[in-house]
Amino acid sequence: MVEPVERPSTAGQRLSAPESFGVSTLEPGLRPPAQPPGRLVSIRVQMLDDTQEVFQISQRSTGKYLLDLICVHLNLTEGDYFGLEYQDHRKMMVWLDLLKPALKQIRRPRNTILRFVVKFFPPDHTQLMEELTRYLFALQVKRDLACGHLVCNDTSAALMVSHIIQSEIGDFDETQSWQHLLHNKYLPDQDAIRDKIMDCHRKHAGQTPAESDYQLLEIARRLEMYGIRLHPAKDREGTKLNLSVAHTGVLVFQGYLKINAFNWSRIRKLSFKRKRFLIKLRADPQNAHHDTLEFAMASRDCCKIFWKICVEYHAFFRLFEEPKPKPKPILFTRGSSFRFSGRTQKQIIDYVKDSEVKKIPFESSTFSTSDLCFPHFPSPSLLPPGSPGSEESPLGSPRVAVNGTAPENGQDDNIIHGSNPQSPDARQLSPLTSPLLTDAGYVRNEDEEEARRKKFPTDKAYFIAKELLTTERTYLKDLQVVTESFQNAVANDETFSNSVKNLILANYEPVYKFHEGFLKELEQRLAQWFGRSNAHIKGDYQRIGDILLKNLQGLRQLTVHLQKHSECLVELEKSVRKVDALCREFEQQRVCYLPFNVFLLRPLHRLLHYKLILERLCKHYPPTHEDFRDCRAALAEISEMVLQLQGTMMKMENFQKLLELRKDLTSIDNLAVPGREFIRLGCLSKLSGKGLQQRMFFLFSDCLVYTSRGMTAANQFKVHGQLPLYGMTIRESEEEWGVPHSFTLFGQRQSVVVAASCASEMERWVEDIRMAIDLAVQSSATPSDLLPTSPTDNKLSGEGGPEHESEEELSGSRTSLERQGHRGNTTVHVCWHRNTSVSMVDFSVAVENQLSGNLLRKFKNSNGWQKLWVVFTNFSLFFYKSHQDDYPLASLPLLGYSVTVPSESENIHKDYVFKLHFKSHVYYFRSESEYTFERWMEVIRSATCSSSRSVTRKDLY
Repeated sequence: MVEPVERPSTAGQRLSAPESFGVSTLEPGLRPPAQPPGRLVSIRVQMLDDTQEVFQISQRSTGKYLLDLICVHLNLTEGDYFGLEYQDHRKMMVWLDLLKPALKQIRRPRNTILRFVVKFFPPDHTQLMEELTRYLFALQVKRDLACGHLVCNDTSAALMVSHIIQSEIGDFDETQSWQHLLHNKYLPDQDAIRDKIMDCHRKHAGQTPAESDYQLLEIARRLEMYGIRLHPAKDREGTKLNLSVAHTGVLVFQGYLKINAFNWSRIRKLSFKRKRFLIKLRADPQNAHHDTLEFAMASRDCCKIFWKICVEYHAFFRLFEEPKPKPKPILFTRGSSFRFSGRTQKQIIDYVKDSEVKKIPFESSTFSTSDLCFPHFPSPSLLPPGSPGSEESPLGSPRVAVNGTAPENGQDDNIIHGSNPQSPDARQLSPLTSPLLTDAGYVRNEDEEEARRKKFPTDKAYFIAKELLTTERTYLKDLQVVTESFQNAVANDETFSNSVKNLILANYEPVYKFHEGFLKELEQRLAQWFGRSNAHIKGDYQRIGDILLKNLQGLRQLTVHLQKHSECLVELEKSVRKVDALCREFEQQRVCYLPFNVFLLRPLHRLLHYKLILERLCKHYPPTHEDFRDCRAALAEISEMVLQLQGTMMKMENFQKLLELRKDLTSIDNLAVPGREFIRLGCLSKLSGKGLQQRMFFLFSDCLVYTSRGMTAANQFKVHGQLPLYGMTIRESEEEWGVPHSFTLFGQRQSVVVAASCASEMERWVEDIRMAIDLAVQSSATPSDLLPTSPTDNKLSGEGGPEHESEEELSGSRTSLERQGHRGNTTVHVCWHRNTSVSMVDFSVAVENQLSGNLLRKFKNSNGWQKLWVVFTNFSLFFYKSHQDDYPLASLPLLGYSVTVPSESENIHKDYVFKLHFKSHVYYFRSESEYTFERWMEVIRSATCSSSRSVTRKDLY
């Protein structure tokens, strides 16, 4: 058993862990690897926080088994960036070979301590997908500074140490800071620059540990010695040099000064002969130097150790997948059989993004793991006896044992209720970072319900009316967010404008009260229709048109309030600039499961739902049906209201979308300006000097903005540049660049080459960009630039060249980190992780396709079905225990998923079942009737399949 370890603060707090990445909150967690048979031996491992853990492994266990065991212990998904090093019998530091048995490499396990450290250093820590991984990288930087490996100038060293002590002791206090530096060694020559460290520390007042750690990583990754391990060598003339390997290739240093670099693209072969290390370069007619470079190292063993790490670095950063083992020779061997073992960087990124592995919480306080992606529950892996989740706990929560196996489902019966009351950190849980749903606590009465349906058969009109009822329940809950939850949040805040409070309350409260009465009438009618009296025989209550007509006529009297809702949105936006923190805090409440502005538009969107429901009823009924006349009259009423408010609705949808996108982008405050229309957002790969790099593109009616996901507290996207559409031309360039689905954008000041993920994505982008170019030419308005114009044409650092940022700018750059609170599960983040795009037309279609109701859900490998109340909105499914719940327990964003029916081989012997699947993730859902089955299939397809319709001028205006 592994003992829990104390750490100073949570990784989620120190590195601003995002609440969600747009992945499913329904997935199981990590499981320990299978233990090979054999006698168990204890292995000591020193972790990056200098604590030691003891792991039990079999005599036959490979190095990979031990590394996997450590990763499960840490709940570390991206463990392939790390390795285990130790001192062998020759007193040389070597890496543990993952393919060979560990105990055949470690001669004296009792006297050997393995060190768990970073092995592969990517060029940018934002390529690390998990917050825990970045936290461990920060610990590695701190260790490398202390031991003198991370050599840099005094200014950078002082600045990094100042960020470290800011994160450990907080704001500057002269006496405390001086004493802390006296008793803690962060640099070999720390005393010489102690005053400079304190001067830097003084400037960090108010900076949180998360901001300090972020700045530490930002500074470190720009240093030439970041991630560098020097291997002594000599050239042919006997000059003393140092060799190293990085993600770009093999580097040559003289002392700590890099004097040469050989990129992987230039290297044809790496080899060694005795103590000579050889680099064979590709032929270059313009280069008169030798095509084979030779370096002498201390011994053959030194050559082989460096050659191995070169092989691994090349495979990790350059290959798409792990290399296959060479076939065994029949007669004799030639050369080394060593090869890289493990996932490549591309496989890691694809795995974390595509497999959507559930991120087990990480906590570094009294437990060794917890508060990462679900920050409100202690990790089940290493809880003290008697605490919730341990073996002795009456709750019976699962436990990840180091040498055992995890429970099959990896689910905790207690966490379905929203928070762990016995947790030392039982804070409010965001619905988008919610725990797993479980079968426990649900009454499975599916046979009862099926018998009831057969006893009281009803026609399609009943299920259309029931859809009206179920969606009305959700609509009323959404109105409650505005009229009660938000009003309560701002009621006692003096900084929030009273005029805005009163404006919202005066125009939403009457609408809410009206729909309360409407819902009661619907519930009463549906209860009678279903057959609790003799209604199923007489037919007196088997209609809905009369209720709809009466209430829509009443709703018409509230049109004056509906027209004021756009004013509410505008005035709220003006106030938000003054009370931004208050609004961000409210959006983190569980009841606010969508961006708050979306709730303000709900009454306008609900009119579209009434219209669609009435259109289905009129289409279903024959003209002779007693309910037809009322339904047709009600349809005329709602059609006139929709027509009257349609212009306001379209303008407000665009305005709301611009406001929402502004929260996802850094350094842009003037996004929602008159005349600018949002058109499409999504992922494209941009060609630069570093190759194809994933970028998030935002297409507006006047410009195209490209970004990358930044390391901010709110997981925002960092804007790299903008391309004005006026005068732009576009050309398909797949043959020119040899990149599939690529096209070139020629602007007046710069050109970029981008590639889509597939042919259909490319077609949508090209069509929308061409349409937007035409609109920019026709428009007489000149919208303001999103970014300040510069000689580099807004092409920010990081695009094709090194980043240049002064130490002062680094120490003072806190703007992005201060913009915390915006949920990380927006459509933008889902598009980023699933490499897709969404247009404004798709958003408009999504508004019309909202649905609520009970569904039975089953996982791919689970037994039985569980009943859930499911709400489909905003391209996602939100799961509740019942329709009376105030907030969802979990969510499943659907962009990128496919919806089909199960095949015969899946053995789902039930009616009205549809299947959702993405990569290896499969969920089955079962509806109550043919009509509801078709409706769920219809609305989900609207979210899972990107709209093939092009955006027209009519769509924009």
